[in-house]
Amino acid sequence: MVSPLISPLRRTRPASIRPAPLQPGDNLRGAALMTMSMIAFTCNDAVIKFVTQDMPLYQAITMRGAFVMLALILLTWRSGGLQLRIAPGARLPMTLRLIGEIGSTLLFLNALQRMAIGDLTAVMQSLPLVVMLGAALFYGETLGWRRIVAVLIGMAGVLIILRPGSGTFGIWSLVALGAMMMVALRDLVTRSFARDIASSTIAFYAAALVTLTGFILSLGQGWIMPQPGQVALLALGSAFLTVGYVGAVAAMRVGEIAAVSPFRYTSLLTAILLGLVVFGEWPDLWTWVGAGLVVGAGIYTIWREAQLGRRR
Repeated sequence: MVSPLISPLRRTRPASIRPAPLQPGDNLRGAALMTMSMIAFTCNDAVIKFVTQDMPLYQAITMRGAFVMLALILLTWRSGGLQLRIAPGARLPMTLRLIGEIGSTLLFLNALQRMAIGDLTAVMQSLPLVVMLGAALFYGETLGWRRIVAVLIGMAGVLIILRPGSGTFGIWSLVALGAMMMVALRDLVTRSFARDIASSTIAFYAAALVTLTGFILSLGQGWIMPQPGQVALLALGSAFLTVGYVGAVAAMRVGEIAAVSPFRYTSLLTAILLGLVVFGEWPDLWTWVGAGLVVGAGIYTIWREAQLGRRR
């Protein structure tokens, strides 16, 4: 019997999604790109949360998206411009990635309007563990019992942060979890792209579809006349988002998922700092405990990956 493409019984990677062989230093470069990307994404989150206090969310998404597409066009100008053609074999992964991109953006930003940025970011810290589990299921990457335990501990940390059954748990907690799952889909699919597809091309398609979706939804929400300061902030947010887009795509394609993904945790410290300075938000004790479990599980996976790397 042939195992389906998505199956926990599969032991080898199907040829259609086999990633390129790792080169020396790929994991280190991937970690640096992921760290840069997460800091940029979190700064963009703070900008959007601040601007949407007075501006409709989908208008802000549309305006920011227009800036991002312009920035990507300018960044690729010297290298001959954007290469928008997608090979037939990459169209399905691109479609799945765009579904993950649009879904995660809409869910995350709606939750961001209603949750403390530090709390929401703490929930998102479970993403590397979910992506690592997905990589083991779908790509055949090794995941021993110790790292499976780390995943379970990380999930327990998320439950402590959200506290189901308490007054802090509500619909937006579920929205945050949905956003995390959609990002996991996006990142896992990104791994299947061949290296000859430019990261800027993938990022441009993502920005274009998110912008179009935001514009369509904004027609029902309405627009306001933006102030110069709001426009400037959205332009700044788009610069952060551009760096985040390109960095995240490149990071997931350069190093091993299990080695690169844990560096997403840098966004938590950035979010807590920005939440305190910009919004006067400070996580409560349970959020700190849960975040500690999630981050601790992630740090363990980094150590475990290094140990396994020495044995290879």
